Amino acid sequence: MPTITTALASPEVWEDIQHALSGGGDGRSCQCVWPVLTNKEWETTDLDQRTALFQQEVASDRPPGIVAYVDGEAAGWIRIGPRPAQRRLARTRNIIATTHEPLDDDGVWAASCFVVRKEHRGHGLNATLLDAAIAFARESGARVIEGYPIDTSQTNVRVNDLFHGALSTFLAAGFTKIDGPKPGRPLVSLAVA
Repeated sequence: MPTITTALASPEVWEDIQHALSGGGDGRSCQCVWPVLTNKEWETTDLDQRTALFQQEVASDRPPGIVAYVDGEAAGWIRIGPRPAQRRLARTRNIIATTHEPLDDDGVWAASCFVVRKEHRGHGLNATLLDAAIAFARESGARVIEGYPIDTSQTNVRVNDLFHGALSTFLAAGFTKIDGPKPGRPLVSLAVA
């Protein structure tokens, strides 16, 4: 059985994060900055600019996520942090219409992005990442964690679109489902304080 470990994002694990993001899907080109940029900002940045923005975040006082390792190899990533810092979320209609929390509350954290290398998919790595994210959020003073997953039982989804996470992963971790106006795209919430 493989050994799975996790580590908070930091400059010391920058290359590991990059390895995790480059294993298939859009992780490498996105650099996990999609949630923090507005549409206009996203459309006017290139890979080098996104990489620099992400590297600045990773070097900041607040880690923007967690990297997972399988037998020592960087295999996955989750973005977790205060929802207001992930500016796109407060501009997303489905989230605005569904959340029960104030959009500017730093006590509300969001698990907004998962990336797992192709060779490690289907082995529960997202669940491990989410568990580590919950613990980190709780230790950091979060009051609530939200997620914006896809209900894979209701809709066919491309693998690249699963960066939001699967509803089943969040429900298994104790999140409560809140249906919104967009079928197959509920909001999930977990009180951690």
